Amino acid sequence: MKNVTMIAAVGKNLELGKDNDLIWRFKEDISFFRKHTIHKPIILGRKTLDSLPGLLPERQHIVLTRSLEQFPDSVLVMHSIEELLPYIEQHEEEFMVIGGASVYRQMLPYADTMLLTEVDAESDADVYFPSFKEKDWDSTILSKQEEKGISYKHLVYTRKK
Repeated sequence: MKNVTMIAAVGKNLELGKDNDLIWRFKEDISFFRKHTIHKPIILGRKTLDSLPGLLPERQHIVLTRSLEQFPDSVLVMHSIEELLPYIEQHEEEFMVIGGASVYRQMLPYADTMLLTEVDAESDADVYFPSFKEKDWDSTILSKQEEKGISYKHLVYTRKK
């Protein structure tokens, strides 16, 4: 789908997080995330929503969950990928997939673009970004950074036609 982009920060082994929290928090990366998600619908799982300090301002939250729990009225709840995909197809704007691991795994076949912060480090993790075949994607380095003694780079991956 041309309007689905995944955004994530990953370690050398595609580490995403541990104990329902991010592993790395870099000031420049948080700005990168905000810049690319602001004013766009974001797709996330229930656990990712729970990990946030609150609803992210100026973004439509779409939670993909099997849970029947109540969510704030402003949150759009989808109970399956089969329910979510037709909704996305009805809209032209870019949808940003922000996690967690299960949502990334389900959405990877439908994403045309990935914005990955590749951290030059390894960490103990309990959730991972899904592996993907790099030969199926073109990649471009957007920037290189170093913070807290750790190097990382922002890349855009575009699915090859």
